[in-house]
Amino acid sequence: MVGLHYDYLGSKILAGFDTYKYCCKDTSPLSQYVMHPFWNQVVKLCPLWVAPNLLTLVGFLFCVGHFLLLTIYDYDFRSGTAPPDISKIEDVPGGIPIPGLIWVLVAVFLFLSHTLDGIDGKQARRTGSSTPLGELFDHGLDSWATIFITASVYSVFGRNDDQFSIDPFRMYCVLWNVYFCFLTSHWEKYNTGVLYLPWGYDFSMVGGVILYLTTACVGQTYWKFFIQGNKYPGPFLEIMVYIGNMGITLPVALYNIYNSYKLGTGKQRPFFEAIRPLISTVLALAFSFVWVLGSANNILEVDPRCMYYLSGTVFANICCKLIINQMSNTQCELFSVILYPHIIVCLVGGFANLSLNVELFLLYSFTAFVTLWHLHYGVCVVREMSAHFGIKAFSLVKPGTPPAVAPGSAAATTAYDTVRLLSADDDDEDDILADGNDDD
Repeated sequence: MVGLHYDYLGSKILAGFDTYKYCCKDTSPLSQYVMHPFWNQVVKLCPLWVAPNLLTLVGFLFCVGHFLLLTIYDYDFRSGTAPPDISKIEDVPGGIPIPGLIWVLVAVFLFLSHTLDGIDGKQARRTGSSTPLGELFDHGLDSWATIFITASVYSVFGRNDDQFSIDPFRMYCVLWNVYFCFLTSHWEKYNTGVLYLPWGYDFSMVGGVILYLTTACVGQTYWKFFIQGNKYPGPFLEIMVYIGNMGITLPVALYNIYNSYKLGTGKQRPFFEAIRPLISTVLALAFSFVWVLGSANNILEVDPRCMYYLSGTVFANICCKLIINQMSNTQCELFSVILYPHIIVCLVGGFANLSLNVELFLLYSFTAFVTLWHLHYGVCVVREMSAHFGIKAFSLVKPGTPPAVAPGSAAATTAYDTVRLLSADDDDEDDILADGNDDD
């Protein structure tokens, strides 16, 4: 692994992390009055020797796990297709419903993912192990989780073969809308210096758990009914996503950025520097749609799940770099490196008039390439940050310390106290807000 290592950050960015102070505002009533009190109790169950980044990683793996479960049982998003006696469409067969037990597991995995993501920052404060790496690791994985969380909801309602849901292209648009919502929060922080935590995250996670548990009890055909305005639940949820993201999140972010310029509290960047972080994602979106709309085989209909995953992974790689830049207070790159192969592949897929087998090979091979690229980037950045701060990413024991003793022993307690003292920064913990892993 050492031979494959590459220093993606460099000395300038690493130096920027040395002066970083975490600053966020969370005004969500669900977060303040329900989730945080709950997490405050849950974190007490976590042993003090468990590193916060380990909680973050396990939580992310649960998130991936709930997506993989649905991938196994509903790869093509057709399990929710209503049978002909409900859809009244004789030539569209009903899907094979996902077993109720699987929906329960999906709900449990999502709940555990949300809970671990909520307590990692609290664990960092308990153990005095807060570092910028924690926040970067947390938010970096969150950017990748957007595809796993959002695409999983589509399995509840399925494709629009039965005319009760939305088609894969509309779902693709929903995904990009969610990506931009996530990006907006960090673009906002890039310009204001403050992370305004969106209300939608906790509501969507709790709502997802409730949705999956309800589906486990009543089945997927339960969602094939009219609601107010002659809409079905699937299309209605699509409308709510757009209203929440484009109608609330984006305007509020723009207002906060405007206020930071007006009051002189933000970074006061020139206009083109302020919008610089948006360029790569806009280009990724534009060329992704070139492939989707120009495909000779309608590749999005053929394999929507892989196309969804590919888009989410490309976005995550771009977004991670923005998070690094806003945390280190360095200039965001105008054109993300991952765009070079992405644009080439999208142009080939959109204009080369490929056969179905060749286009699928292009899709699967590029998806594997992007996955390995993003994993390599993440591993190398974590190693680079860990070396810079003199820590182990997934252990509270610093490099070079004596071998660990049995957890729970008197010696372990003494060693743990030493680690807390060594990991404390010169600044007061309240000034730092003690966050290497934030609570959301």
